[in-house]
Amino acid sequence: MQNREVIVIGGGMVGALTALLLARQGELVHLVEKTPCTMPSVDEAFDLRVSAFSAQSKNLLELAGVWDLIPANRLCAYRGLQTWERGSSKLKFDSADIGIDALGYIAENRWIQAVLWQALKELNNVTFYENREVKGINNSDSGVSVDLDNAGQISADLLIACDGANSAVRQLLNIGITAWDYRQQCMLINIKTNSTQQDITWQEFRETGPCAFLPLADNNASLVWYHNPRKINQLKSLSNAQLKDAVKAEFAPLDFDFEVQDKASFPLTRRHAHSYYKGACVLLGDAAHTINPLAGQGVNLGFKDVECLVDLLHNSRDLPLQSILKRYENRRKPANLLMQTAMDVFYKGSKCELSSVRLLRKGILGLAQNSGALKNRVMKYAMGLQ
Repeated sequence: MQNREVIVIGGGMVGALTALLLARQGELVHLVEKTPCTMPSVDEAFDLRVSAFSAQSKNLLELAGVWDLIPANRLCAYRGLQTWERGSSKLKFDSADIGIDALGYIAENRWIQAVLWQALKELNNVTFYENREVKGINNSDSGVSVDLDNAGQISADLLIACDGANSAVRQLLNIGITAWDYRQQCMLINIKTNSTQQDITWQEFRETGPCAFLPLADNNASLVWYHNPRKINQLKSLSNAQLKDAVKAEFAPLDFDFEVQDKASFPLTRRHAHSYYKGACVLLGDAAHTINPLAGQGVNLGFKDVECLVDLLHNSRDLPLQSILKRYENRRKPANLLMQTAMDVFYKGSKCELSSVRLLRKGILGLAQNSGALKNRVMKYAMGLQ
């Protein structure tokens, strides 16, 4: 059957993976990105933007042929995941309990994007439009064309928007969103530890918000600190040495010494598009939905969008494009909404200070720890294995 011509707007992790998987299936791909990707150095300090990639996300990157391109010293497997409320027992997950080597892998976003771009540059059916932005869209059920900021124009059968939470494509298509601010910020702190390599990621819940630890390769780690904007702004004003003292005094207990390497913060906002497609245009990843980063599911939800759409485009070629996009929306929109809602309930519940609610939370964590097969099923679902 004749190959489709596809425009992918946004060359981040979700967009680049989409472009690569479609190109490997023979589609003609136009990739538009306003900020071109460059290959980082293996000797650079760790970037603050890291993600926890589930076992299923790793499988997708393997399918794309790029997993082995990630340098070993930029990749950290985590085999354990622990969560607790301050003063309660821990809910522990272990990869050995479900018979896999690791629950997931923590890596810098820029390295995942870089190896995807490296693979894309080797394909002759991918055309890059770097340092370019979309200024207009002519969209219909039968096809789409985009106007670029250099007066260029591209026409195709399908446009896939992967241009992030503030998606220009979504706005040009007049697709509305439901959104709200959580009135909290998340601070990221990269540290270098003096301990042996860690392979457990954990999260402690507090009334002020969670504290989390993400192990990175070579004894590095990322601390994630939720708090109100005023507190986060105060922490950002500190020197690295002063911030270390604040972490030791106010963060969840750390049983090792460390030095602060870098820090940054961002506000917490939830968004969900009212529709995932319009005409011959479809939204993926953050362009369609953003989620509280509480459980590290943002990039994994985006990759599930990619997997679903690419599979439908490949295996349902006998269907009209509108039917394919409708199936994609019907599969991914409820699943993403369910995960968003679950994280909101968990997040808001973790901040409630009522003694009865705190007692209930502790009881639930204790029951979950001893739930056996049920706990393992939840773990497999979170890892994308069910």
